[in-house]
Amino acid sequence: MVRARPVLTFLTAVLLAVPGITALSSAARAADADLAVNGGFESGLSGWSCTAGSGTTVNSPVHGGVSALQATPAGSDNAQCAQTVTVQPGAQYTLSGYVRGSYVYLGASGTGTTDVSTWTQSAPDWQKLTTTFTTGASTTKVTIYTHGWYGTGAYYADDVSLVGPGASAGQPPAAPTGLKTGTITSSGVALSWSAVTGATSYAVYRDGAKVQTATGTSATVTGLSASTAYSFQVTAVNGAGESAKSAAVTATTTAGSSGGSGDLPTHALVGYLHASFANGSGYTRVADVPDSWDVIDLAFGEPTSATSGDIRFNRCPVTECPNVESDADFKAAIKAKQAAGKKVLISIGGANGQVRLTTTAARDTFVSSVSNIIDSYGLDGLDIDFEGHSLSLDASDTDFRNPTTPVVVNLISALKTLKAKYGSKFVLSMAPETFFVQMGYQYYGTGKWGGQDPRCGAYLPVIYALRDDLTLLHVQDYNSGPIMGLDNQYHSMGGADFHIAMTDMLLTGFPVAGDANNVFPPLRPDQIAIGMPASVNAGNGYVAPSEVTKTLDCLTKKTNCGSYATHGTWPALRGLMTWSVNWDRYSNWEFQKNFDAYFG
Repeated sequence: MVRARPVLTFLTAVLLAVPGITALSSAARAADADLAVNGGFESGLSGWSCTAGSGTTVNSPVHGGVSALQATPAGSDNAQCAQTVTVQPGAQYTLSGYVRGSYVYLGASGTGTTDVSTWTQSAPDWQKLTTTFTTGASTTKVTIYTHGWYGTGAYYADDVSLVGPGASAGQPPAAPTGLKTGTITSSGVALSWSAVTGATSYAVYRDGAKVQTATGTSATVTGLSASTAYSFQVTAVNGAGESAKSAAVTATTTAGSSGGSGDLPTHALVGYLHASFANGSGYTRVADVPDSWDVIDLAFGEPTSATSGDIRFNRCPVTECPNVESDADFKAAIKAKQAAGKKVLISIGGANGQVRLTTTAARDTFVSSVSNIIDSYGLDGLDIDFEGHSLSLDASDTDFRNPTTPVVVNLISALKTLKAKYGSKFVLSMAPETFFVQMGYQYYGTGKWGGQDPRCGAYLPVIYALRDDLTLLHVQDYNSGPIMGLDNQYHSMGGADFHIAMTDMLLTGFPVAGDANNVFPPLRPDQIAIGMPASVNAGNGYVAPSEVTKTLDCLTKKTNCGSYATHGTWPALRGLMTWSVNWDRYSNWEFQKNFDAYFG
């Protein structure tokens, strides 16, 4: 050992005598830095995002400092905590961290080459995990993460670091010029602008709010209201930041056809009528539905099997519904309602009617069988009430604007075919649960790293594809778990706050799975009715008439709002939907009377 020292001293001297080597070594060391933000969790979860509120910080156990991450997997969530870091293209990075627990993972995704991860099956005490990767030729951001495994209890992480060359700060690009409008419709405005040197993307603003990101020099902003003036601006973006906004241009959407409004009144009351079954509310004949109800959804048309696409509408048998009317009287009552300006639809699905159009053959059968029901009873249109496992997304299906999952693609195709067949007066409505729509703000499908429920947000591609044909969207704001709103707070059933937050999301639009570059655009207010249970017997989430009034006041007048701050005021909100006409009759028409009193 002693005899080796002169050799080492000599080699060191030789290296220091070579200027090129000295400069290279010093530059490499100077460029390397720990790019992870708050890797020791000393500032709580600042810089980190944990799925489903699974993460928190604790003071014991810790590896270094006074805090560490504790995250607990639950159900279909693996308690992933992640942050996105700016990096240099074509550079090598070392990711390391200390973990405790069973089945703890540390990894990086979006590297542009091969995504990496490392894990430990069991770490009863702090164990260091380390992995390396090289970024791709155009990669400027990577996501680093930790996660556990389902049902294995809490895990801990501390002192996470990502060491490598930091990105050059550079300068944000100049503001775009030449912004102009192109094709304008009743629900969309096409925009274009001049390219900006150094820009990697562009942000589009509508009335001061960012609504879209584009990689090229054009975009179409959709989900707009007919006959409405809007102001648009764009900014240029690169790794150093965002430019100032361009000069504004204004555009007024055309009157259009209101997206197939079906000649509904300005404010409409929608209710489901138990037409194929009886329950505790009793059977209500079509002729006995009061004139206050503008849209009557006959519940339900159901498939012969989940994947057949063959929909049948079987009316309630007299053995179950002693007061059921004859087929002739049923059809005559429908015609009488229509003569009075009401719309009568067939609703497909429900809690027991799972429909999965897995093949084009099932799609075609769906179209023909639904058409047969509509024609046989002379109905005005169709309501899609797919629940349960009717819609889910394949793991590779990540873009709601361009879905690839067969059950989604085939449903969209079937609905477009039906709309084309019956024309502009055809009424198309949808009644998804919050899990399939607003939950998409946090999660979409199985997620980037897998493990999420593939049904999360699965209605979004259907709504988006049919946005110009959709008459009404009335999400079921009931039988729902807590849902995160645009204020990034969880909202629960039982009061006006839940309905206000959920409806605001539909009318404002929201980034899907938290991705600001993938925004689900807002729907028009005339397309939205708020879904509520008619009584405490009808479903979880019932609210008293006073809370219904608060909801309507806040959304249409911006008064009586409570703690949630909406992103607009929508006096053209179409109205309310309830489950159900039968349950409202059972409760002495409480829901209907409140609607009539509010809208006159």
